[in-house]
Amino acid sequence: MSKFGVLGTGAVGQTLASKLVDLGHEVMLGSRDAHNEAAQKWVANTGQRASKGTFADAASFGDIIVNATSGNGSVAALDATGPGNLAGKIVIDVANPLDFSQGFPPSLTVCNTDSLGEQLQREHPRARVVKALNTVNMNVMVDPGRVAGEHNLFIAGDDDRAKAEVVDLLGQFGWPAARIIDLGGIMAARATEAYVLFWVHLYGKLGTGEFNLALQR
Repeated sequence: MSKFGVLGTGAVGQTLASKLVDLGHEVMLGSRDAHNEAAQKWVANTGQRASKGTFADAASFGDIIVNATSGNGSVAALDATGPGNLAGKIVIDVANPLDFSQGFPPSLTVCNTDSLGEQLQREHPRARVVKALNTVNMNVMVDPGRVAGEHNLFIAGDDDRAKAEVVDLLGQFGWPAARIIDLGGIMAARATEAYVLFWVHLYGKLGTGEFNLALQR
């Protein structure tokens, strides 16, 4: 079993953290404030193998880090992890840089020639950033069986060994390796983050986030 630092105490962070605990891993939920109320409630409700702390605490604790912060705050959140705490570690980036300031549907704050995944990798060159899980909603992230049939998940990152470890973890979540498509380097995060603009329109049409796409060829 591994130690995970999950950055972000919102619904996505708590869903991923709870799944990791259920799988037998130790998890620290990190936030800006060590006394974050949502984190306190999560620990109280989760029990053993669950703890809380600051972003720096969680990054220091975890062998693997999950970025589940709001996309527009992700760069600042990872900067707050402190010098050296991400060095050599896998950072699974599930965030999307969505801007809802003008209502629904949102726009992207970074796109086309850059991506959030690339920004995080540039800011933390010794981290091993893998973009994953950002193309499905939080319930499907941890339980792909909620969507009928075979459907696909996409990953991107510059470190092949890191991606292989992430594929293994996703297998614990229930994602068959054969349904995970490696798009290549972290630059491919531009594509998966941009896809989310299409995803939100599907969400509006279907009235649920529990869907996914299957690649047929």
